[in-house]
Amino acid sequence: MNSPESITSLPERPDDERRRRVINYSIAMAIRVVCVLLCVFVRGWWLVLPILGAVVLPYVAVVLANLETRRVGTVSAPGQFSLESRDSFLAHGSDEEAR
Repeated sequence: MNSPESITSLPERPDDERRRRVINYSIAMAIRVVCVLLCVFVRGWWLVLPILGAVVLPYVAVVLANLETRRVGTVSAPGQFSLESRDSFLAHGSDEEAR
């Protein structure tokens, strides 16, 4: 029998993942537009920086947008732990005596 999935090991909801990827990609493309506009105003050797940003940024944006993020963590099953107070409750007969 398969064990149930832990809620922390489940992947991100598709809607949330798509939204995160679209936001990240949009930010990168906005920076690219700024780089293209800077190409008009910047002169000299400084022109290389916005050109590199405008050329390289689309590749970086696509790679970053397509990175898969996976939640990592361990969750203990609720049945692994026994309650000490229950044992003392059974031994003493009442909750007040167990404290």
